[in-house]
Amino acid sequence: MASPSEQFPDIHSVNAVYDVLIVGAGIQGSSTAYHCIKQGLKTVLLEQFSLPHSRGSSHGQSRIIRYSYEQTHYSQMMTEAFPMWKDLEKETNTQLYKKTGLLTISLPPMRSLYDSSLEQMRKFKRAHRILDHEALKKEYPEMNFPKDSLVFMDYDGGTLRADKALRAYQDRFKDCGGILKEEEKVLEITPGPVVIVRTNKATYKTRQLILTPGAWAQKVLKPLGIDVPLTVTRINVPYWQEKETGVMSKVPNLIFQLENDKHVYALQELEYPGLTKVPYHGGADIIDPDYRDTVHNEAVGRKSDIQLLKRFIAKHFPLLLSEPTVIETCMYTETPDSELIMDRHPLYHNIIVCCGCSGHGFKLAPSVGKILCRMAMGKESHINITALSFKRFKNSCLTNKAKL
Repeated sequence: MASPSEQFPDIHSVNAVYDVLIVGAGIQGSSTAYHCIKQGLKTVLLEQFSLPHSRGSSHGQSRIIRYSYEQTHYSQMMTEAFPMWKDLEKETNTQLYKKTGLLTISLPPMRSLYDSSLEQMRKFKRAHRILDHEALKKEYPEMNFPKDSLVFMDYDGGTLRADKALRAYQDRFKDCGGILKEEEKVLEITPGPVVIVRTNKATYKTRQLILTPGAWAQKVLKPLGIDVPLTVTRINVPYWQEKETGVMSKVPNLIFQLENDKHVYALQELEYPGLTKVPYHGGADIIDPDYRDTVHNEAVGRKSDIQLLKRFIAKHFPLLLSEPTVIETCMYTETPDSELIMDRHPLYHNIIVCCGCSGHGFKLAPSVGKILCRMAMGKESHINITALSFKRFKNSCLTNKAKL
């Protein structure tokens, strides 16, 4: 493989103009960088922290992957993403996907997750099976759910090895001639036909700017005249100890809809031997991402969602201790409708934005990266992402043109 200087002779020049510059080397930015460099675009990827790090939303060892989605556009994206994850496995000779199966469970009258996801599974002809209570009890006696539970199995559901997936995209990007810059915080963005990006270390010029800033989205977008209703929350990620070694080893991953239309999800052990990952998909701690774990950001959520989860474990997972053994933290950057944002800047069409992944974007990353790459090449998205545009928010574009 040609080195960056061989592939792009002027790539290190102070006067270099990149085809694409990407801000934020989380999973979305890293996937996008990979797709761009594979298309022959002179690409640089900027990350404000030293890699690897746990400051954002892409760290940790595991994420759920599934076909079962409520929305058609995400079902289409997962149709594309699954084989691309497998291609990345082959390219890097790294196992990224662990097939466990995934159960979607709802209790009437809160059945929207079950009904909508099952409809999409049927629409896209994905391998699945409806389980009645007797079948659920017989096949998975480790769990205890009411007789009126609505349950189906997504046979291809499983676990993504998140940290390995992130590193795989970054390594392949660099192997293909991409430039990854760590510890470079963006200080100023000047829009124009050629966008100028100034960091704490250098100044860059690019024809297309892609912003994948995660929890820092509002801090990056507001100076560019965009104010979207994003909420950054600190999420507790608890792990629960088996009462006996190995008793949960055959239980598939699952998503369980709660009465408040939120849900609990569970993943087979991966990070810690004998511990099952069971978090609440939501958060009570609204925070500044620069101060996520500082003392003044008291973990209010641990007094609410952890109590909810303790009751959930005691009721539905009798083979787990109902006190968490480990509690980690992560961040969600949420939109009011829990939908991603993928769109061009309303005024500067060579500035492309992806943010607000709302805690479910990791599995979509291969498809997201491909879509953002196509946009940078002046092409339309091959998947209808109208529902993910800025237009769904009122007053999302401000008149001021302040800079970072």
